[in-house]
Order: sequence, then C-alpha cells, then structure tokens
Amino acid sequence: MNRLRNLATAFLVGMVLSALASAGALTDYAENKITDALWRGQSLGAPATWYIGLDTGSCTETGGGTEVSGGSYARVGVSASLAAWAGTQSAGSTTASSGTSGTTSNNAAISFASPTANWGQLLSFRVWDALSGGNAWVCQALSIPKTVNNGDAAPTFNSGSLTIQIDN
Repeated sequence: MNRLRNLATAFLVGMVLSALASAGALTDYAENKITDALWRGQSLGAPATWYIGLDTGSCTETGGGTEVSGGSYARVGVSASLAAWAGTQSAGSTTASSGTSGTTSNNAAISFASPTANWGQLLSFRVWDALSGGNAWVCQALSIPKTVNNGDAAPTFNSGSLTIQIDN
C-alpha cells in the first residue's frame, strides 16, 4: 500500500538524554488536510511555524499522548521555511527540494528549556500547528524512553536529527 505517510526518526539529546525515535505517522488530522488539499481543491492551511512538543504518554495517529506540562516546559517553534528544514536532496540544504528521498530534517538544533521540575518519562513527540492547543500533524514514538528530571540539561534535537519522510 503506497499512501502518504510519515516515517520520522529523531535523536533527543541533552543531559544523558539520547533516544532514537522509530517510524511514526502523520496524524489523521494531517492526512485529511493533505487529502483535501491535493484532491479536493481545499486550502492546506499549513502553519508558518511548526511547534515540537514532548509527551509522557504514547501519542497515536488518532490523538492521544500526554504532553509534558509545568517545570518550564513549552513547545519549541520552528519556522516552515527553506532555511529551517532541509531539502530532500541533502541534509542541511536550504534550496527547494529536488531529491528523491521524500525526507527533510531540521537544519538547526531544536532545544527545549531546562526543566525546573520533573517532566517524567518521555515516550513520544508531536509536531503541532500552534504553541498551545492546536492540532498535531505528526506523532512519533521514541524507541528509547527517557526520564527528564528537575535540573537536567535542556533536551535538544541536534541539527539534522529530527527527520520526516513522506512516502518512500
């Protein structure tokens, strides 16, 4: 079955935090928005900024997940731009996509605030269209859960380590 899907891998690094993420998916919300935009003539409505959030509960394609709250936690914004996300031809590229991999990655580190309270065990991350509330477009389980405690270093996705693949 060849449908539009997302395979994401990520390294969440900071303190002793390094968790390789396994394959993930676009949420049902994102799949419906893309279907309507491509085939039904509707506006995609993609945001100018994507917000990366962390979960202590497993997220799913249909929703779910328990986002971290308190202790200086906040989603981290990354602009939807050629400068912020690599073209499909190579990591770090800042020109329009021309490759065949269908894969993009973050061109700069995505760093969260240092925790001022225990955040708990991180199990997944989501890519949102708003700083708070909003809609999750991507849901990704971490293959290695990591506990984040008060005083730990700021969790970070290093440059090029949060990858999103469409199809392939």
